[in-house]
Amino acid sequence: MNPRDHLLNNGTADAYREAVTGTVERLAKALGAVERPFTGATPGDLAPATDAVDLDTPAASADAALDELADLYLRDAVWFHHPRYLAHLNCPVVIPAVAGESVLAAVNSSLDTWDQSAGGTLIERRLVDWTAQRLGLGESADGVFTSGGTQSNLQALLLAREEACERIAAASRIPLRRPEILPRLRILASDCSHFSVVKAARVLGLGDDAVVTVPTGADRRMRTVALARELDRLAARGLVPMAVVATAGTTDFGSIDPLPQIAELAARHGAWLHVDAAYGCGLLVSRRPERRALLAGIERADSVTVDYHKSFFQTVSSSAVLVRDARTLRHAGYHADYLNPAGGGNPNQVDKSLQTTRRFDALKLWLTLRTMGPDGIGALFDDVLDLAVEAHALVDADPRFAVAAEPALSTLVFRWTGGPPELLDAANRHARAALAASGAGLVAGTVADGAAQLKFTLLNPETTAKDIAAVLDLLAGHAARYAARHAAEHAADLEVQARAS
Repeated sequence: MNPRDHLLNNGTADAYREAVTGTVERLAKALGAVERPFTGATPGDLAPATDAVDLDTPAASADAALDELADLYLRDAVWFHHPRYLAHLNCPVVIPAVAGESVLAAVNSSLDTWDQSAGGTLIERRLVDWTAQRLGLGESADGVFTSGGTQSNLQALLLAREEACERIAAASRIPLRRPEILPRLRILASDCSHFSVVKAARVLGLGDDAVVTVPTGADRRMRTVALARELDRLAARGLVPMAVVATAGTTDFGSIDPLPQIAELAARHGAWLHVDAAYGCGLLVSRRPERRALLAGIERADSVTVDYHKSFFQTVSSSAVLVRDARTLRHAGYHADYLNPAGGGNPNQVDKSLQTTRRFDALKLWLTLRTMGPDGIGALFDDVLDLAVEAHALVDADPRFAVAAEPALSTLVFRWTGGPPELLDAANRHARAALAASGAGLVAGTVADGAAQLKFTLLNPETTAKDIAAVLDLLAGHAARYAARHAAEHAADLEVQARAS
């Protein structure tokens, strides 16, 4: 086959239709046959077959390549849509988003400049405006789509750094160079904030010690009294609070920091307020006013992270960073004569983004809103929040488990407690691993209060209380068998020691 026959163009439209239709049929068949979220395959199980593929020699045909892919990937894929996938912040996706993925992949627009995207630029800008309006950021707001929450947080903190440097330089009586300013900058974030805050500090040349950890209370929300104390301490030492990062939906607990009080403290100390709402952004489309009110205060943020691929049921990737003042996005801009010359006239997004070439991920959300509407998305998110309440009641009433905290969104952290105290951490870790190895379900693990915990991340409206009860039984069984086995081994060791003495 001539290599040019593989190019997608007006002359290969029929071949494109045939290839995509055949692939979709295979995927639909595989999707319909899924009986559990995972097969339990290990890296050792899968690596030999992947390593054995000769990438210098193509398969005999496109069908042969797809057959091979089914063995290497599809057969052992992790299926987020299965109701007993309860592990990470991976949502099942809606069909309009998948349709949008097909369109954007085929056209392959790059959302950096107008002459590479045209209408795509306007669609992304319209969605940014829509999101900013839902956040209440005001008429001067703007933003850009990103690859995910980590990039959104990085860009927000870049803007905060630059704003702080400009402010300090302007207020200084003597000229200050950047190397003199950066060591004075600090970022304040809670002990439940996302690790990307620390990673961003590293990338921005600030270092890990630039992130000041603010403790949380029993509700896993940032303690504003502690934040005020840390801000005063920084001022006394001549250090500058570059940014305060509040979280609206922590990864482990879904907790939402007290945004109005944090906004007040940040404003009092001249700090940029960034709200990481990568998870909690789903509340923007909740159909219940009391849930939307959980984000009260977010309108005072200087920047906000949202992850549509967590709470809007979009395919990866689909995220955005929003700013209250569009002018601050200038810190991410750069004019290149070949790409976006100054005074070019046409709208472009590269002036706002850390990326240059960038996928048209906004299209997926656009088609979803135009097909389902925000109320349709909100109904799905409300369903998983209701499920979390039901799951909490179920686990809390189960004597085999202890709940670490009441869920604020749709995550539930808990721990099996049915064995000797010295074996509980190991038993809980084993239960999670054994469940995954069986393929019957997937749950996450974390550490809270110094102890190993299990975690349900509930993002599938199709998951039921029956599914949760079944997974709890499986976890308890694995943990109990582990504890019994090791307790017997421990007793045998003690007996041997006693005889020896």
